[in-house]
Amino acid sequence: MPTPTKGPRLGGGPAHERLILGNLAQALFEHGSIKTTEAKAKRLRPLAERLITKAKRGDLSARRQVLAVISRKDVVHTLFADIAPAMAERPGGYTRITKVAPRKGDNAPMAVIELVMETYSPKQATVKEAEAAAKHAAKDEPKDDAPVEDEATDAVEDEATEDAAEAPVQFAGAVRTDEAGTDAPDDDHQIKGNEDSMKYHVPGSQWYDATVAEVWFGTAEEAEAAGFEPAGGADAQKVSEED
Repeated sequence: MPTPTKGPRLGGGPAHERLILGNLAQALFEHGSIKTTEAKAKRLRPLAERLITKAKRGDLSARRQVLAVISRKDVVHTLFADIAPAMAERPGGYTRITKVAPRKGDNAPMAVIELVMETYSPKQATVKEAEAAAKHAAKDEPKDDAPVEDEATDAVEDEATEDAAEAPVQFAGAVRTDEAGTDAPDDDHQIKGNEDSMKYHVPGSQWYDATVAEVWFGTAEEAEAAGFEPAGGADAQKVSEED
């Protein structure tokens, strides 16, 4: 008996499941991002990342292994010629899953899975790892007995730091709602900002109605100044300006 896979079974059988995941991976590499159910997105992520890893090898054997999953040669060419070189420096985490509003009708949980095409800096990653290691080492060092007053002061400072860490980030020109949702707080702030993906959506663009937003902006310039990027690229977020 074959060992069942982790997570829900997709389709009517193993062969059907492989075809479903292969078609989803093909659409992901062709369009850069797709919207599907949360269960399918979670099952697609490991397959898509394995295919990208093989594409980064770039040899004939890897290309044949990818063609066994993806039937369209033009999509395989895009994967090897465009996507893999863009992720050459990235050690992993090639995809990102963002939860969106449930599907109308059956209320199925939906998600958007997309390729992480942002520029990766190995130097910044090394600095972050070194800072984390130094912080961990500082916590492990034995502390000498300190006076009671110093301990009380440290406790107050720690509580203040924790409160500051738990407080939500405030963005200039943005309105934050108490709970994440899909309805704008007022007419002046219609642009949705999703903190999980750091993407913004303008009215009328793809996935605008389904995107759950924690912060709302008045203009795209304010969203970009706060560090948010246009979902799907700048061209995909020009719908409202043309309307």
